[in-house]
Amino acid sequence: MPQILVVTDVPEATQSEVVYRERIALSDLESDHFSAQLVERVGWAVLDADELEHRDPRTLDDPTVINRQAEAFPN
Repeated sequence: MPQILVVTDVPEATQSEVVYRERIALSDLESDHFSAQLVERVGWAVLDADELEHRDPRTLDDPTVINRQAEAFPN
């Protein structure tokens, strides 16, 4: 079954991180509702991957940075 992957792309990283993975069937795309929801999920994953790619490595273990990001980008 085909799958969609969104992965980080950080040149200095030794390994990419899978942010989103979803298996889909061609028949799933026949539904406008499913297709719209899929685009929304992929969009969120792209935003998450972008944040991970641009995060300061010195703050990875600092929970206050994550909290500040959550406050800056509320749902």
